Amino acid sequence: MPIVPDVAASGDQDGDRGAARPSGPPFRDGTPPVPSAYPAQKPQEPMTGAPQPAPAPQRKSAGRDLGAAIGVGVGLGAVIIASLFIQKAVFVGVIAVAVVVGLWELTSRLEERKGIKAPLVPLAVGGAAMVVAGYVRGPEGAWVAMALTALAVLVWRMTEPPEGYLKDVTAGVFAAFYVPFLATFVALMLTADDGPRRVLTFLLLTVVSDTGAYAIGWRFGRHKLAPRISPGKTREGLLGAVAFAMAAGALCMQYLIDDGKWWQGLLLGLAVAATATLGDLGESMIKRDLGIKDMGTLLPGHGGIMDRLDSLLPTAPVVWLLLVAFVGSG
Repeated sequence: MPIVPDVAASGDQDGDRGAARPSGPPFRDGTPPVPSAYPAQKPQEPMTGAPQPAPAPQRKSAGRDLGAAIGVGVGLGAVIIASLFIQKAVFVGVIAVAVVVGLWELTSRLEERKGIKAPLVPLAVGGAAMVVAGYVRGPEGAWVAMALTALAVLVWRMTEPPEGYLKDVTAGVFAAFYVPFLATFVALMLTADDGPRRVLTFLLLTVVSDTGAYAIGWRFGRHKLAPRISPGKTREGLLGAVAFAMAAGALCMQYLIDDGKWWQGLLLGLAVAATATLGDLGESMIKRDLGIKDMGTLLPGHGGIMDRLDSLLPTAPVVWLLLVAFVGSG
């Protein structure tokens, strides 16, 4: 490139233009440079021969506050196990409280996001009664309580204007089936002589299935399982859930359940992995339809009660049925 020297301006002014007159030629060769069509390039640093450091790989995020999630999970586990083995009736009360809170979360989100007013009062009263009836009177009691709860929803909604009646009562009946009726099967497990150990097996297998799916999916997940429903779930995670649940099922059936066999535990674990995954996907569908991430904020690191019940609720009737088929009702 031509080098441009410093230009000294003289005191004489051009009367026509009023511009400073240079004292010498502004360019070494006396001609101005031709403007370049390309922008000036920044001079490159000299090559030193040393290899450039590679960018640090980004760490995979777990997507939630693991410290809070673990702390809350341990606390809930302690409450559940203590109530389960101290007195059966106390644990029935724990189920009823979880059902009422879950119904409150579900009906609140339906009203907030969709304007659907499923009546909470008959649902809460009927849901708690459903759990107690299942424990005291068995499956027949649970079915009768379910029917009466649905009837109460229909009648309660009649006290308001008819606009939206059909969608409100439909949502109410759905909520009654989805939360308290399915939870009643946990109370049915409890009625057996080894009921606390059956419930513990049910809880352990569901938690282990979720843990296996989360751990394996987070570490090795590459292929999406259902990207339109839950983008975070992977096929590798599902395989982790199956492997973890089947191993835990074999141990639980062999050492916790009276007259249980390890091979029965393998089948039980496989069923739990399937129903827990479907339950999780089912609630994800509901949350996507509502346009929310969690059903609530009651449990730090977990979301709401319904976000913890999503895998448990559809798994309960399957575990109850398989245990009755394998070792009887107790």
